Amino acid sequence: MSHDIQTGNLAAGNWSIDASHSEIGFTVRHLMSKVRGTFADFSGEIITKSDDPTDASVNVAIKVPSIGTNNEQRDTHLKSTDFFDAERGQEITFVSTAITADGDDYTITGDLSINGVTKSVDLAAEFLGVAGDAFGAVRLGAEARTTISRADYKVDFNIPLDGDRLLIGDKVDITLTIEAVKS
Repeated sequence: MSHDIQTGNLAAGNWSIDASHSEIGFTVRHLMSKVRGTFADFSGEIITKSDDPTDASVNVAIKVPSIGTNNEQRDTHLKSTDFFDAERGQEITFVSTAITADGDDYTITGDLSINGVTKSVDLAAEFLGVAGDAFGAVRLGAEARTTISRADYKVDFNIPLDGDRLLIGDKVDITLTIEAVKS
């Protein structure tokens, strides 16, 4: 029996983030280039109260030890007390406080906690839709982006270079590409 994938509307319910079909990534300047990385271990939930995305809430928990930049030496340093102190089992968390519409896009405002520091951030978000998959599950897709200051979250290790330059930039671009399954 074949199952046609149908695009549907958002409906009330709990949606669990499917980490195997999602990605949480970041980019930060290093010398004259940019380093990209991801977190492999994360979970979260989107709770919808209606077909209106502004009635939803989002929470995400990221396991710091799962950080990866395709360089073992750098990843070990990022897990150290210079950056995240991953041995303490830290998590990076995000809990939404409001979602507002901006034309066809959305702003998700929420509390981002890193290294014991919590600050409100705005994520520019795009709702990618709802569809049934080949196995009968209903999935939603979304993408969100924000930029933060590392120093604001006590992730401020750096090495001074000549000419008042620093080895690592302060600005971190974060991108979340999310696919969630309705429970």
